Amino acid sequence: MKAQEGFPLRRLKWLLRSLESGRREVSDTDTFEGGVLSIGGEHIGWRGEWFLSNARYVSREFFESMGSGIIREGDVLLVKDGATIGKVAVVTRYVVTEAAVNEHVFLLRFNDRQNQKFHFYSLQSSYVQQQIGCEIRGAAQPGLNSEFQGSVLFPEPSRDVQDKIANYLDREIARIDNLIAEKERMLELMEERRAALISRVVTHGLDLDVPMKPCDQEWLDEIPMHWEIRRIKFLAESMDQGSSPVAANMPAELDELGVLKLSAVSKGRFKREENKALRASDGDDEKFSLRKGDVLITRGNTPDLVADVACVPEDEPNLLIPDLIYRLRVRADQVLPEYLTYFLVTTESRVQIRRDARGSSGTMVKVSQGHVLDWQMTLPPLSEQKELVTYLRKVEIRFNAVTSEVSASVSLLTEHRASLITATVTGQIPLEEMAG
Repeated sequence: MKAQEGFPLRRLKWLLRSLESGRREVSDTDTFEGGVLSIGGEHIGWRGEWFLSNARYVSREFFESMGSGIIREGDVLLVKDGATIGKVAVVTRYVVTEAAVNEHVFLLRFNDRQNQKFHFYSLQSSYVQQQIGCEIRGAAQPGLNSEFQGSVLFPEPSRDVQDKIANYLDREIARIDNLIAEKERMLELMEERRAALISRVVTHGLDLDVPMKPCDQEWLDEIPMHWEIRRIKFLAESMDQGSSPVAANMPAELDELGVLKLSAVSKGRFKREENKALRASDGDDEKFSLRKGDVLITRGNTPDLVADVACVPEDEPNLLIPDLIYRLRVRADQVLPEYLTYFLVTTESRVQIRRDARGSSGTMVKVSQGHVLDWQMTLPPLSEQKELVTYLRKVEIRFNAVTSEVSASVSLLTEHRASLITATVTGQIPLEEMAG
């Protein structure tokens, strides 16, 4: 059998020396002194990147007792369960010198007749990824089991051809990834500018000559003379959270009921498409549906993302809040929901959020309703709030126009990257075109 008109195919299990997974140490800590790096799905990116700033560890004693999952240079890692099945990375001496995978990652060790870098790229190809998707089992916790290696077919050209392709893709993918990284950095800088502008506007207003007064807060030194500092509980009409209904792993149609994902709430922006269709309704959905002006606050997430916020721009009777998102409704005669949303994305607000976030590990924390209601915010007169919100909306339109253009460029480069990998590893690009 051949991949289209290209290379011969073999089942993955005949290309491997071993397929392994590891374990995590059961403990109240993941920062063992002198410990060994423990690699999970969160440490691997969709383009094979490594994200080790949030490193987790197992103790030296536990590592030395592990019978499998200990990483060697050249191993290929594949995320095997959860929401990011299919992410892949290759281990080089420049990434880690000593580490093990946890139970959410497969370690693929190819035999000596194979070029592991070629198969690292093969795993990223749409040809192999589509097969992996067909091997996922389970609904509540979808994942791959070790039997997938007997079903998934990999292209297997001769070793010298594998070497040529791996070298060619190393050059070309590095060039594309550098371009993507530059544009992603542009997006980061633009987001930083947006955040700085919002912070300035909701803490000092638009009039740079207005008299100021001290406010004696850990998160802010001064505010305009005619502004106040108020706790959110004195501005709130109601606050609640949703439930955890059984939902499909796909978005709802416009006429279907859907429950929001945490990703629907992002840095002041509401992303209605980030939802999951409900499999069944308990008839009590109306009380969890959204209406214009609802302020949504995530109650659980990583320390950097917990208490992320968005304001619902239109009535959404078919979208429901889940249990991990608070819905805050404010007193319309006191504060604009859009103004509160802008305030809660500021660095000044994050000081209060970081102070109150609680969790048993450093990776997932929560804030309570009591915490949210006790947070303080700047409060200009209502008429000035309207002026500030109007100004920030106009700024957002300009920012969104530029970021959309850059994001579209990133998408095109990402598509080109994926197409190039698939075409190359399946033999659709002549070898003579790879010289360089």
